[in-house]
Amino acid sequence: MKTYTLEEVQDELIGKVGTAERNFFEYELQMDLIGKAIKQTRKERNLTQDDLGKLIGVQKAQISRLENNASNVTMDTLLRVFTALKAKVKFQVELADLNISVGR
Repeated sequence: MKTYTLEEVQDELIGKVGTAERNFFEYELQMDLIGKAIKQTRKERNLTQDDLGKLIGVQKAQISRLENNASNVTMDTLLRVFTALKAKVKFQVELADLNISVGR
């Protein structure tokens, strides 16, 4: 029986690193993790979705959608959520001739 490394399996099933398919998968995974982190932190702070929504000026339904799929949210909303949860936020963009880093 032949064995495969995790990298070989990922390359075969998801796509090689740098391909559009792999980038999309990793983006969706990161957005899912952000949503789960928001939900966990909200619960640790003893806030309901309604409470958090009121803190940032959105409906409970939007908090629910954010926790279940953070990929369809504006940066402004994410920053307001993290601020309400008293999270430290670091945002960094690196391009060929530009490096921007923002902390909150």
